[in-house]
Amino acid sequence: MSTIIDTFIAPPCHDEIEIRYQDEHLVLIDKPTGLLSLSGKNPQNLDSVHHRLVKIFPGCTLIHRLDFGTSGLMVVARNKTINAALCQQFSQRAVTKAYGALLCGHVADNEGVIDAAIAKDPALFPLMSICAVSGKPARSRYRVVERFVREQDDGTLLPLTRVELTPETGRTHQLRIHCQQLGHPILGCDLYGGCLLPGTGAAPRLMLHASELHFVHPVSGEPIQARSASPF
Repeated sequence: MSTIIDTFIAPPCHDEIEIRYQDEHLVLIDKPTGLLSLSGKNPQNLDSVHHRLVKIFPGCTLIHRLDFGTSGLMVVARNKTINAALCQQFSQRAVTKAYGALLCGHVADNEGVIDAAIAKDPALFPLMSICAVSGKPARSRYRVVERFVREQDDGTLLPLTRVELTPETGRTHQLRIHCQQLGHPILGCDLYGGCLLPGTGAAPRLMLHASELHFVHPVSGEPIQARSASPF
């Protein structure tokens, strides 16, 4: 069995976590880009959403994660009972998530579905791969919001498509690898071919933002419909 070695060292994140809502049971936050959801094994990767929040809300636990480069909405449980109740909603796919993204190039269809199984391969770590044989089922929907061309500092033109992405499953790197499979990787995605910006070599960040999170409050039974505007 191959040993997976994670050599990634996260650069310092100076942006604050925005608390959008809190009560005695849960906390809704807006995660900044460039912040880990959970602390890594490497002591240099101590800073994370959980590391910061547990100082404010002792005993809090993450229900789900966002990739290091992804910004946006996350729900955090303040105790084990709420954690179990929210995890059940996630596992039963009773939680609706939507993301805003900028994709490289102009997507031809106005909407569509990407249905491609995703597999872990220790030899490719941290990359995931599309594999119909060993992969777990994964399905994402996309809807085009706008197609436009952005002029770069050096005068070159970069065609981009703003989309809304709705994952129906929750595999690691699902939206990133599914957009690559579509032929239009997410701008700034270093793992799955996000196009480089002419004249600069890289996008300022991964252009993926968790913009909507809908679930039922596990105590009050009220529907929570959180929205966060995309910062790009």
